Amino acid sequence: MRVIDEALGMGSGYVLDFSDRTFSQFFDSELQADIDQDQYYAGGSSKAKRLRMYLELEPSQGAAKALRALWAYREDKWRPERDGDPKEQHVKKRFFEIIHTLEGASGLAKTDALERFTANETLEELIAGIERDVSANRPAAALDRLHTYCMKKFAHVLNGRGITFIKEDPLHTRVGKYVKALETEGSVREISLRILKTSISIFESFNSVRNNESFAHDNEIVDHAEARFIFDGITNILRFMKAHEAAKFGA
Repeated sequence: MRVIDEALGMGSGYVLDFSDRTFSQFFDSELQADIDQDQYYAGGSSKAKRLRMYLELEPSQGAAKALRALWAYREDKWRPERDGDPKEQHVKKRFFEIIHTLEGASGLAKTDALERFTANETLEELIAGIERDVSANRPAAALDRLHTYCMKKFAHVLNGRGITFIKEDPLHTRVGKYVKALETEGSVREISLRILKTSISIFESFNSVRNNESFAHDNEIVDHAEARFIFDGITNILRFMKAHEAAKFGA
């Protein structure tokens, strides 16, 4: 919001050079929205406060559309005389980074499968790092940390069952021991067990991605679309684990 405030001249409650009348007209004509509705006054009556509330209440796509329209108005009023100003270029870059994030928000990867399964500062920072990368729509950057999370998660569920493993066990070995435990317990249906058995080889390949195609080392990074596909595939398995473990152990 500080970036938006700076870009749109929102000091002292103003927005660009709008009056109350032209501000209302702009929202009506450009966005087919009534900025004078009571809901937008919840944070205050100034134009800046109503705009902030509008951006907060609107879906991501609607907020992005409003920001694009406001920037177009800004350029029409203040350019081209400021084209060569380096500060102007910096403000524009940051402003459009926000717009692009909003426009891609509905398509961002989901991180709900990640859980803070134990009180641990390292785990907290690990999940926070993954969430930052996902929020920035950078799934490739999240893969290294996601692999580390998986190592910790499978260690946790194996420990909970008293199953022996060693620190040097790779991820797919831990996954295999977990799947074998589920098979022994008879706690999942045959089709779920088959899917989980297939996932052992998926996690083995994930080891290779982590070591050779992530930011774990000086690697050529997997491209965006494939990184997203990998991230979603791994977290789908973690999502099932989260639900199953909670139902069985409350963990």
